[in-house]
Formats: sequence, C-alpha cells, structure tokens
Amino acid sequence: MSLFQELLARPPTLSTPSKYTAANGLIYLAAGTLLIAWPGATQTLFGDRAFVGDEQGLVRVIGVAVAVIGWLYLFGGRSGARQMVAATVVNRLTFVPAVLLPLAASEVFPHLLVTFGILDPALAVGTWFLFGRDDAKAIGAETKAPESLPQPLP
Repeated sequence: MSLFQELLARPPTLSTPSKYTAANGLIYLAAGTLLIAWPGATQTLFGDRAFVGDEQGLVRVIGVAVAVIGWLYLFGGRSGARQMVAATVVNRLTFVPAVLLPLAASEVFPHLLVTFGILDPALAVGTWFLFGRDDAKAIGAETKAPESLPQPLP
C-alpha cells in the first residue's frame, strides 16, 4: 500500500470518541494554519499586545506546533485506536494547562495561551465523557448478547 493509501485508510467503523478526536484535530489544524498565515490574529482576535520584536515568528512556531498536533489528532482519531484517543485526554488535562497557564501568567501571549490552556482541557473532558458513554453502550450490548443465543433444551 502506498503512503497516501495508508493515510486515507480507516477502519470500517469508528467509535464516537475517535470521530470526536479527529474533529478536534481539524480544529487544531485550522487554528495552527491561521497562526502560521496570520500571526497578527493574536492581537486582532485575542487582544494581545503588539509585537515589539520577533514575536511574529514565535507565533508562527506556535502555529506549526498546533497544526502538527491537529494533524496527529486527526489521523490518530481516524485510526480508530482507543489508546491513541485516551492518550490525548491525559496530555491535554496535564501538560497543556501546566505549561500554557504559567506562561500566560508571565504575560507571554496571555490571551492566546489562556484560550488554548482552557479550550484544550475542555475538549479533553468531552473526549473522556464520550469514552464513558461508549463504554456504557458496550457493557449494555454485552449483557444483552447472551439472551439472543439459543437456550439449551430442558
């Protein structure tokens, strides 16, 4: 199979958490692309201070990082691998706020980083919720399955 066929391949059915993670990936890809193409979005959309030095380049670096994360979430979700989806919950609830919120408090792109520092964990909680709902459905299906099997004769 070629590289592009591998990229476009996906399991016949995807769980709701996998679809949600892929959708999150599209959001991050779009946000990253916006910051790469228009670093001034930090002032226009988020109200951060004007650039005084080379901050425009740093915003583009943030954009590249966010776009790469989006790319990985998109294809991680499309793969259907529950472990990948679960891993996104852990890192978004721990590393992201632990790094971004102190940086924002020290006035490094405060509005942009607080936005990501809150939005990312909120989306992770959504993924976690969908995992729980998905598990409840699976447990319900398991308890009903034996009833549909033929019963032995007395």
